[in-house]
Formats: sequence, C-alpha cells, structure tokens
Amino acid sequence: MPADLSLVSDCGSCFGLCCVALPFSKSADFAKNKAAGTPCANLAEDFRCGIHARLRESGYAGCTVFDCFGAGQKVSQLTFGGVDWRREPASAPAMFAAFSVMRQLHELLRYLNEAADLPAAAPVAPRLRSAFADVEGMTREDADALAALDVAAVRAGVSELLLEASELVRAGLPGRRRNHRGADLVGAKLRRADLRGANLRGAYLIGADLRDADLRGADVIGADLRGADLRGADLTGALFLTQPQLNAARGDAATRLPGTLARPGHWTG
Repeated sequence: MPADLSLVSDCGSCFGLCCVALPFSKSADFAKNKAAGTPCANLAEDFRCGIHARLRESGYAGCTVFDCFGAGQKVSQLTFGGVDWRREPASAPAMFAAFSVMRQLHELLRYLNEAADLPAAAPVAPRLRSAFADVEGMTREDADALAALDVAAVRAGVSELLLEASELVRAGLPGRRRNHRGADLVGAKLRRADLRGANLRGAYLIGADLRDADLRGADVIGADLRGADLRGADLTGALFLTQPQLNAARGDAATRLPGTLARPGHWTG
C-alpha cells in the first residue's frame, strides 16, 4: 500500500484543533492548565503556535509529543468544508468532537498502512487493505455520523488484525520472543536487553533504561516511552513505532531508527 500523505499532519491546513479541543493540566509537560474547548494562550489568530520554535523551553514539552496523523486538516477542510470555529462559533462543539474521533481513526489508518506493507504480513494483507478502506470511509462521514461512531468497537477489530500481522512478522525473527504486553516496566533496568520480536504492546516503559537494547522487530504499538532512555538502542524494524513515541523518549546519535522516522532534535549527540 503506497504511503498516504493525508496521514501526515499539515498544521497549516488545520484550525489549530489540538490547541483548542484538547485539555491539559499544569505539569512537567504543560506550563499552565487549559480546559477542553478553550484556545491555548499561545494560539495566534492565524491558528499557528506563537511559541512553536521554543515549546520545550517554554514548558510545553507535551505539545512536542502529540501527532494527530492528519486528522486536524481532514476535520478542518473536509468535515467542515474550510469554515473555522472562529467564523462559525456555533460549529465549535461539533468540530472538536469530530476531531477527537478523527484522530483515533487516523491513528488506526497509520498502523494499517504500515502493516499492509510488511512482506511477512502478506497472508493478511488483503484484510489489512480492506480494513484500511473501511476506516478511511468512516473518516469521510459528516460530523453527526462521526459523533455516533462506536470508536471502541472499530479499534478492537483493527487491533486484532494488527496483532495477526505482528505475530506473522515476529515469528520469523530469531531468539526468544518475550511477551510484555501491557506490562508495568516503569523505570525498568533493561540495558542491553535482547527484546527482538518482543510484544511490548501497551507496555509502560516510562523512564525505563533501554540503553543499547535490541528492539529490532519489537511490537511497540501503544507503548509509553516517556522519558525512556534509548541511547544506543536498535529500533530497526520496530513495529508500529511512531514519531510521538520517539519525541517523548531520550536518545542519541547511536540510536538506530526505522528509515521512516526522524531523530528528534532534542536528543543528544
């Protein structure tokens, strides 16, 4: 399946939806509290972030680890036809609700797109492509249909299919394939650990020491890598790894990444 550029965020075509629709609490990730539906104080009139170039220094590191996977521009330009919430204030609640649903659907599309391109997942590729088409069709519904969508059921179905693809890929990898699905590995000492082909789906790896760990082919969908130390780690071929996960972690020039992802600018070395 060819790369779908609509799954890449285009903030210039969005009405700053993540800066308005989502809430955040004052913490290490956010300098101030903000209620859902209230514009961030740093959101400019043209819907651009006034401190985008210095988010981390300004206390908004949480913004640097968020990605809507293109949901923002689709809601702004397709669902609401290019009419923003400032010009039509009455549309704001429906627009923000649609964004919440769309973001989840686009995340699923991103994973399905990746899975369908995995050679070892060829036996389930037709089903992956069919699921992609089904979910993509949902993203083209109107705001009312999006609000009525049972997103949990959609996620559950896609999740099982992605797991099948993951198991096919990881079955062909050497060594013992550890199962840490949903495990509490907060602060775990995993330096130089052999995690090739491991199931780390939904694992809590906050602050974990993964220096020089071998994560080739590991399934990290939904894994929480906030503050995880990935210096020198090998994530080549890691399944369902996203840019926000990398942005939330620590790494260096020796960290090996899939070719589709970028080395975060705040990493050392």
